[in-house]
Amino acid sequence: MRVPRLIAADPDNCTLVIERMPGRPAATQRHPVDSPPRADVRAALGAICRVNLWRPPAGMFDMPLDYGKRIARFHELGLLTDRDLGDLQKLLHGLAHVQGQFCHGDALLSNILLSPAGPVLVDWDQAGWYLPGYDLATLWTVLGDAPVARRQISQHAQAAGPASRDAFLVNLMLVLTREIRTYETAVQRSMQDPTPSGPGMADAGEEQRLLLRRLHDDCALARRAVRAAVGTR
Repeated sequence: MRVPRLIAADPDNCTLVIERMPGRPAATQRHPVDSPPRADVRAALGAICRVNLWRPPAGMFDMPLDYGKRIARFHELGLLTDRDLGDLQKLLHGLAHVQGQFCHGDALLSNILLSPAGPVLVDWDQAGWYLPGYDLATLWTVLGDAPVARRQISQHAQAAGPASRDAFLVNLMLVLTREIRTYETAVQRSMQDPTPSGPGMADAGEEQRLLLRRLHDDCALARRAVRAAVGTR
């Protein structure tokens, strides 16, 4: 998998200089308003799946996400119900001995460049070991207007059996909840901002509200899938 070459780094100023890669982003927005071309989605999915097969040398990457703490935190904030907490803890307990998967950690279409030589992934600061399916859950979340692609991602994530399915669902609930928290905060700020807004700003605010509604619908769908998975244990 092609990635940009590191040229220089200045940790004191939080600056990286990396190779400029040719190509175009698979999407220019975190959550694309229009469904991306199927060929672009296939290329992105293939690239992510190849990354997930990599086994880096021991000690090279850590685990960026503490699942137990993240679930508890979202519950404390009121983003997860008591039943959500119990269900996710049950699935997490059943995944205690599942081997981690190397993931990019921020597998957005906007972090994938489509170049003549194939896809290039950028923005690797969240890379590390996760429960299997974290990157797939991220990609599923941002493809709200691509039901066919979502179905393919779900099938791929669950192909290895119940443990693979449960890991994907835990990841999906956490990614969706994080996105809901992010956009709820953004909508609240836009409502509290006394600065006059023009038509463009109003349109952006409406887009955020529509996206937030879709994320809540997606979370309800994931919640039902989690409850069904708990019921099979």
